[in-house]
Amino acid sequence: MTAEFPAPATPSGVSPSPAGIGQAAASAPESGSAPGSDDPAAFRARHAELARGYGGGGDPADPALVQAMQMVLHIPKNGDQPRRSDLLAAAATAAVALCLDPRVGLDGVWEQRYLTWKRSRIRKVARRARGAQWLAAAEVDGVTVEVNGAQARALVPGPVGAVDPRIRRLQIGGTDLEHDEPGPPDPTVPVLWIDADLGMTVGKAAAQVGHASMLLAGALSVDAAFAWSRQALRCSVREATGEQWAALCRRVREGTATAVRDAGFTEVAPGSMTVIAVPAARPPEIPDPDTTSIPLESDR
Repeated sequence: MTAEFPAPATPSGVSPSPAGIGQAAASAPESGSAPGSDDPAAFRARHAELARGYGGGGDPADPALVQAMQMVLHIPKNGDQPRRSDLLAAAATAAVALCLDPRVGLDGVWEQRYLTWKRSRIRKVARRARGAQWLAAAEVDGVTVEVNGAQARALVPGPVGAVDPRIRRLQIGGTDLEHDEPGPPDPTVPVLWIDADLGMTVGKAAAQVGHASMLLAGALSVDAAFAWSRQALRCSVREATGEQWAALCRRVREGTATAVRDAGFTEVAPGSMTVIAVPAARPPEIPDPDTTSIPLESDR
């Protein structure tokens, strides 16, 4: 399922409180890290690029050159399927983790592919994979995140006409997951609230929460974003309706939450507010000087 920001798309206001830890899970090991992985200046540069917003230029004349981030959702055909909320949380974390990965930074192996995408219209395409398909997808450049057994992989963006054959063969639509009731979100992690009344499929919702995690990270201060990254960029995904959604919209207007407004190419009307990202209610403290290499804003 394809999703796109309207052009241009920039973060709504968010209070600069640190955002925090998430569900017990771990990103898959990745190889080929860029130089300066632990360099504070390098992290600041990657965050600054994300905070700068997104390009709003028109599409290229050749449709094959349109840029997109492919997202792969692991949805087995048989056996235990992941909970919808966990799979969406994994997708959201994978998207923002790729955007803050050292390999997209200066002289990183993914830098040019990432910047070409980010400085154009932001598109994400969610696909499903199972079995050998999932194993093959793990061989394509990207970041995998697992949340309570649910797995999603965000791939390094590129032109839609040059998608890796192992990814191109994966189905974009046709499979959904039942809505679950995961209970109250953990107050120590950011929460991405989906407008349940829109009735989005899991693929569409995965792309939207991927947008939301990026927007939230960019809207946070660099110190808060760093603190969140130290906690693996975990988040919770929940659904909201009625009065709860109305209250979240008020927070967007007040500048204490950030919203995704979809371009409306699939499933929802143009300009629909699909997801609202809220920083952690009780974020963990920013790591102390003994555990972090990045100075706090108050120390500069």
